[in-house]
Amino acid sequence: MKNVVEFCNITKYFPGVKALEDICFKVESGEVLAFMGENGAGKSTLLKILNGDYQATSGKYLINGEEKHFQQPSEAIEAGISVIYQERQILMDLSVAENVFLGRLPVGRFGKIDMKEAYRRTQEIIDDFGLSIKPTDMVKDLSIAYQQMVEIMKAYSRENLKLIAFDEPTASLSDAEIESLFRIIRKLRDEGKMIIYVSHRMKEIKEITDKIAIFKDGKYMGTYKTDEISEEELIKKMVGRDLGDIYNNLDRDKEIGDVLLEVKNLKSDYVKDVSFKLHKGEVLGFSGLVGAGRTETMRAIIGADKMTGGEVYLEGKKIHNKSPQEAMENGIVLVPEDRKTQGILANLGVGENITIGSLKKNSSKLGVLNRKLEREMEEKGIKDFKIKTPNAEKKIVELSGGNQQKAVVARWMATQPKVLILDEPTKGIDIGAKSEFYNMICQFAKQGLGVILISSELPEVMGLSDRIIVMKGRLISGEVTRDEATEENLLSLAMIGGKEDEK
Repeated sequence: MKNVVEFCNITKYFPGVKALEDICFKVESGEVLAFMGENGAGKSTLLKILNGDYQATSGKYLINGEEKHFQQPSEAIEAGISVIYQERQILMDLSVAENVFLGRLPVGRFGKIDMKEAYRRTQEIIDDFGLSIKPTDMVKDLSIAYQQMVEIMKAYSRENLKLIAFDEPTASLSDAEIESLFRIIRKLRDEGKMIIYVSHRMKEIKEITDKIAIFKDGKYMGTYKTDEISEEELIKKMVGRDLGDIYNNLDRDKEIGDVLLEVKNLKSDYVKDVSFKLHKGEVLGFSGLVGAGRTETMRAIIGADKMTGGEVYLEGKKIHNKSPQEAMENGIVLVPEDRKTQGILANLGVGENITIGSLKKNSSKLGVLNRKLEREMEEKGIKDFKIKTPNAEKKIVELSGGNQQKAVVARWMATQPKVLILDEPTKGIDIGAKSEFYNMICQFAKQGLGVILISSELPEVMGLSDRIIVMKGRLISGEVTRDEATEENLLSLAMIGGKEDEK
């Protein structure tokens, strides 16, 4: 029998915000349906209604024509609906088998848990998936990719599984791991499962999905066959405008100033020997493969990791940051790659997330916080960075990823830095929000800041940077200008290396 999940005129209100308006779509057995839209389009809210985390304000949620009103995720799971979120929902100190059958471990005679049977069943699923792990392996010892596989195995092990949804599943995976995930998604599809796939990565959407449902500002814009709609059409429907070549349309700084930051022979436990210069008004890109040492170089500069050798000069003055706080006071700030664990303060509101780095600036000499100054800074940050929020008190975790990232950038820009380091600033952000960030970065450079951009997206680092430094094996393997940069020479320097790599 063919399974069908359908949303009919689903609307969802939060206090002061209409998150979804009259959403209608359906997904059927044996197909992979992509959810696409800008951050804040309503994709995550839809998944949470699907999963029973949220309840719709109005409309109908149907499974095989039967209306459902899930009050919690366990009810959705019992009906055959599973959602795999970006954040792992597994217990690290348990084995693979214990996680797969958590809450429903097989029981033998006299009501005793039969771990031998649990291991046997888990091994069958591992063999089905073609994975190189064991049922007895501790989940904490597995890679992120395999931890994700354990979550999928948990859903797959339920005999009634009808639909499985993936929320940005490849954010932390390598190319080889992505291909393994896709093989399993195709297996699930061929077995007649319904798959919902949420991602901003156009290449993946084109490779793995059959249809694409597009959402914009909480509204459903239509469903299209993947092989019948171009990338240009997709983007236009998502953002409501034709972005054209977003890199050529940027308002760049025509003149690069004097040397602002100079790093000489920097060494740490994670970086071998790094030297480079950053100029005022320059966007300096850092490219390289995962583990090349880009992030680790910046962590040593700001004092998050201890420097074991080398020197750092800011405007010709030698500095040695022993902590990120000291780096901030010296005018160097870092927007980290991991927004959720190192960027936002999840329990605080949007406004407090913006002002948390400026408590000293907003306080009297006696340390008394001036709430008027703080509120002015909150309002300025929200306005200047076009953060979509009903108010400054709104919990930051309730905003889209793009708006969370804007708040983190607003926080560090409020400290009036001289050097702004952006580590994968558009990770998990849609194409429309990326365009906003690109313009923002160019404006920062025009204001005279030195901007360091770490990005694994070659078009991004090539399109934004005035110069690009490539790292390999915790060393600088080469440097190219924007005019010289091609994907081929950047990849060559990242994989094979250059003169600097021969040290």
